[in-house]
Amino acid sequence: MTRNRGRIPLREQVYDSLRRDLATGVIVPTERLGEERLAEAYGVSRTPVREALARLQADGLVERLSDGLYPYRPRLDELDHLYELRIVLEARGIQRARPEHAHDMDLVRAELDTWRALRDNPPEPGPALVAADERFHTALLAAAGNAALADALDAVHVRVRPVRTLDMPTPERIATMTAEHIAIAEHLLSGAVDAALAALIAHIDTSRAHVLARAQHALLLTKLGRAVRD
Repeated sequence: MTRNRGRIPLREQVYDSLRRDLATGVIVPTERLGEERLAEAYGVSRTPVREALARLQADGLVERLSDGLYPYRPRLDELDHLYELRIVLEARGIQRARPEHAHDMDLVRAELDTWRALRDNPPEPGPALVAADERFHTALLAAAGNAALADALDAVHVRVRPVRTLDMPTPERIATMTAEHIAIAEHLLSGAVDAALAALIAHIDTSRAHVLARAQHALLLTKLGRAVRD
């Protein structure tokens, strides 16, 4: 870590780095956040790490379990509720693609071009794929002309991301996700709003099923790991 990044205090640098690494999946969601190990990784003392972890816990991005601090992972019922909120937010964005609203179709075209390119050169599973998926959905909401909807979706993404980064989709699932993104964008650009909405909801429901299954698996592994330690 660079210690002299302008006049930014070291504790802020550590906080920003930890927050970024949590958000991008660099730090595995099942990994205990030990102060000593993190201090060594970031090349700092334990004090700024301790302060950063306290702030991240207050932000809701870190949680304290019986054996220490861990990246926040939503519970199964909360995950389901977050996906329900996604449907409400994103469906409203699609519904705004009507003559009475000024929809920024250039944003939609840009995402369509991106995912057509990914269809030809499929991405690897991992944080970069999750980020690209999130950008697609946020861009569609931004195109709807209501920044508050896009901001709300970003907040949902932050809370769901720790579980999504655990997932390792197969090439077939990546191809399906890519095709679904393309279909949603094409429907929207052609003015087939109802078809776009139906495709969007089906797409999110499929994602919800995969994420809930992955979360259940991760929960089982966590319980088994604790049982072994005990």
